[in-house]
Amino acid sequence: MQDPIYAIGDIHGQYEMLLQALELIEADGGPGARTVFLGDYTDRGPQSREVLAHLIAGREAGRDWHFIKGNHDRMFAWFLQEVPRHDHHLPVELYWLHPRLGGDTTLASYGVEFSPRSRLSEVHRAARAAVPEAHRRFLEEARLSHETEELFFSHAGIRPGVGLAEQAEEDLLWIRKPFHESRADHPKLVVHGHTPIGRATHYGNRVNLDTDAGHGRRLSVALFEGRECWLLTPEGRQPLRP
Repeated sequence: MQDPIYAIGDIHGQYEMLLQALELIEADGGPGARTVFLGDYTDRGPQSREVLAHLIAGREAGRDWHFIKGNHDRMFAWFLQEVPRHDHHLPVELYWLHPRLGGDTTLASYGVEFSPRSRLSEVHRAARAAVPEAHRRFLEEARLSHETEELFFSHAGIRPGVGLAEQAEEDLLWIRKPFHESRADHPKLVVHGHTPIGRATHYGNRVNLDTDAGHGRRLSVALFEGRECWLLTPEGRQPLRP
């Protein structure tokens, strides 16, 4: 039997859901359980600041936690740069502070208010003053992927047909259709989030754990032993199979 590893889907500022997921993991695997977080820690939900603070505290306490960067995490980090950067993947009418993306809710968790009438230069200045340096570093330092012998964890997925070591950052953060439509066997089972679905699903070559916590639905947590997979629930493990 291979060593167990746990994975948590997109959190999106849902602090209470995060605590519940961590309780499920600790009950199943103990306080030392190896856990991968699939990114999108912030935006949409009401407590992005608390989510980041908790994850940073766990890392500093020596938890065996591994943090994947999501596209929302990069958008937040880019906004906090001295000169804010806009992600070219967004449609022209969207920007990180738009309610559809949830940056406005993230800043509210730090006490920074934003409305369509706000001066963006003032909001940017207030955000840089309000967000702790440790939170900025966390967003910037999160990795693009994590691997085991059987599994490849990334936020959005991979570009089919491209070696795992050659995957582009943009695909690891943003890819959808080419990855979702592929039925090819990837070099490893890919575990990802990014695209919300009603229930965590195993597609044979990939597992999607984004169950739309950002809109108040659910935060999924799974256990992997090799390629075998279970969902963790308050009622115990539930097999997750293709």
